[in-house]
Amino acid sequence: MGAPLRSEILKPAGTGGFCPDPVRVMIVDDSLTVRTVFSRMIKQERDMSILATANSAESGLAELAKAAPDVMLLDLEMPGMGGLEALPRIRQAAPQTKVLVISSLTADGAEATVKALSLGAADTMLKPRPGGFNEDYKSSLLGKIRALKGPSASDAAAAADGVAAPAEVQRVGKPPQIVAIGASTGGIHALNLFLRQVPKNFDLPILVTQHLPPSFIPVFAQQLEMAAERPAILADEGTMIERGKIYIAPGHGHLVVRKSGGRRVLGLAYHPVKSGCMPSVDPMFETLAEVYDGHVAGVLLSGMGRDGTDGAHSLLAAGGTMYAQNAETCAVWGMPRAVTEMGLAAAVLPPAELADALLANAGADAWR
Repeated sequence: MGAPLRSEILKPAGTGGFCPDPVRVMIVDDSLTVRTVFSRMIKQERDMSILATANSAESGLAELAKAAPDVMLLDLEMPGMGGLEALPRIRQAAPQTKVLVISSLTADGAEATVKALSLGAADTMLKPRPGGFNEDYKSSLLGKIRALKGPSASDAAAAADGVAAPAEVQRVGKPPQIVAIGASTGGIHALNLFLRQVPKNFDLPILVTQHLPPSFIPVFAQQLEMAAERPAILADEGTMIERGKIYIAPGHGHLVVRKSGGRRVLGLAYHPVKSGCMPSVDPMFETLAEVYDGHVAGVLLSGMGRDGTDGAHSLLAAGGTMYAQNAETCAVWGMPRAVTEMGLAAAVLPPAELADALLANAGADAWR
């Protein structure tokens, strides 16, 4: 086991004064340099505090027995247990803690990171090369930590009130001929739970847009294929849409659907979108609504921001149906929250139950 942990009393940070409810952060990384740099970045923020640092997964687990942080920064490549092996134990010991994995750019790093995300890690941050801890990196890191803390008690209560009103729930639309899923932060774990609930004889094609670094997408496709037990194919220009298969947006372009020679095919688009995401869920939903005349089941899973909201409006206007993950099971209730609070979702449930609701409404033509 590594050296004993250093725990710190929560105290004011930066120059903005005391924050009564700071994001409590734990850093687990065997590199003293990384721990020091991350600690310095976080301590400068008035709404964040370092709960503890640890130089091994074993030490991090020991500290979780005393206090659970809001967010844990977890290195996957450490001597001893390693972050990937420790992750299930971390989630069991502190289920409310959001884990932000710090991963390398190597092929092995991509495989371990996507595996960690499928096991319930909320988000990933690439570990920079020497000299890469710049202001852009700091801004991205702090943004992810803030997003992972989750809504305040008042926000959660307001969300619960919005979901509870039956008059605001959208009715089920036309029988779907295709399923389209959008996800971001925390979405890979939710996506695995959703797809494992879908039986093999459910035969509709499934399109997936997941926000993820481009270098991780091929590994993501392989792992999704194993979880779903059906072929998972990276979308490309002109790819034919076939039943029983999953098609995944590549990291460098939006997945869109077009008509070609009387048939429906996939395409790639590269235009800027309101959300700033690449790939974005909106172009997928919008083109599906037109090409399939609304015979679409759209699903929004865990993720920050509002990507997918505009596309959901288009999909419903054409007669489609939207399903959204509930707040309690999301790492970040951003994308599903937007469509839920607008009353666009026919069901707002945990991922496996969302799958059940979609399957129940799919109709006889969805099965083989």
